[in-house]
Amino acid sequence: MFKKILIANRGEIALRIIRACKELGIQTVAVYSEADVHSLHVQLADEAVCIGTAPSSDSYLKIDRIISAAEISDAEAIHPGYGFLAENAHFAEVCESCNIKFIGPPAKAIRLMGDKNSARECARNAGVPVSPGSDGTVEGEKEALKVARKIGYPVMIKAVAGGGGRGMRLAHDESTLLQGYHAARLEAEKAFGNGEVYIEKFIVNPHHIEFQIVGDEHGRIVHLGERDCSLQRRNQKIVEECPSPLMSPELRQKMGNASVALAQTVDYSNVGTMEFLVDDDGNYYFMEMNTRIQVEHPITEEVYGCDLVKQQIQVAAGEHLSDYVVNARPRHHAIECRINAEDPTRNFQPCPGQIELYYAPGGRGVRIDSHAYAGYPIPPNYDSMIAKVIATASSRDACINRMSRALSEYMITGVETTIAFQQTIMQTPEFRNGQYTTGFIEAFLESGKSQKQ
Repeated sequence: MFKKILIANRGEIALRIIRACKELGIQTVAVYSEADVHSLHVQLADEAVCIGTAPSSDSYLKIDRIISAAEISDAEAIHPGYGFLAENAHFAEVCESCNIKFIGPPAKAIRLMGDKNSARECARNAGVPVSPGSDGTVEGEKEALKVARKIGYPVMIKAVAGGGGRGMRLAHDESTLLQGYHAARLEAEKAFGNGEVYIEKFIVNPHHIEFQIVGDEHGRIVHLGERDCSLQRRNQKIVEECPSPLMSPELRQKMGNASVALAQTVDYSNVGTMEFLVDDDGNYYFMEMNTRIQVEHPITEEVYGCDLVKQQIQVAAGEHLSDYVVNARPRHHAIECRINAEDPTRNFQPCPGQIELYYAPGGRGVRIDSHAYAGYPIPPNYDSMIAKVIATASSRDACINRMSRALSEYMITGVETTIAFQQTIMQTPEFRNGQYTTGFIEAFLESGKSQKQ
């Protein structure tokens, strides 16, 4: 087992990794930008190294500085968390060349599955259904128009290196296609340094279902069921639950087997997530793979009774998958609400600033993953998520009631948050009945019901 691990990330995921390391008896090294000097992960790590100024391009995305921090602190491994360099194959290769273990999948698997085009090709080769779309990247307006006419509108333009909803545009006709094509390329180039895009058929109001897979470096891969991530706004997830109210045992087995088969074709190890679009008839289409730990991993942990971050570290150290993971079975129902420092009444405008009062809910079945505290200054430079509330109960109805109770206790002043908006969602008939799709949040906002809080 490793003696010291560097966490190449910030916020709640950095804190989550530090806690897992402490329970495994591993020392931790935090890296931070000047804007994060007051962050909890800096305070709770055994060591901390400043790697630059506030912009992520000058700190958390600086591979040379992160490697230098690992070398001067004698860290044997680097955990990238999610975002930043987590799905950067070059970073994984640099770690390997410096004799530092990258806690994630092999660079080859990251490259194959991180590129949306090659990922779709791998899915086809594994016999996993994919939605109709372009054969590779789309070069120029003429090709984009040709592909869209062939598969039929509406279509989705997607960055091959995209993620987190960036580099994506929906097009209903030729006019919006051309606008979306250039906008997606520009956004992708700025966010990922790669402006290539592809086009796929847009499935109207599908369900967004993802499967958690875990594999060791000895060839064993299993799945830990699904998460329903259909509650989204502008392709950004808001609420997730496990298991999905859509799923039948037969469909779960079918999609789970497909997820494992796809992972096996690319010799995958460590944790990863297969993302699918599913229609009301149970037809499913592979969308993409995230070759890292997910923001919403806690609900799988609570339902299946396992620690995915610990398992990441153990697998990276060469251990076999733990029996408690291999034999894990769903035991409960869990829901996660992402709490952002945003103002829902102003089109979810980010609200950086200093938190004045901070009181987190507790009690049975309530978990809070957060780096926030009273007096914490939320910097304007990064993602606006400040907490995740995870509620777990024996049934879905009990879980919704527990989440509603937890949200009613959560108190954060000094900045605007999405807590009240999340409370409203919990009370909607569509959510309570489990009858919602990816189009629900936008329709909910347009109806004006979200303002009646």
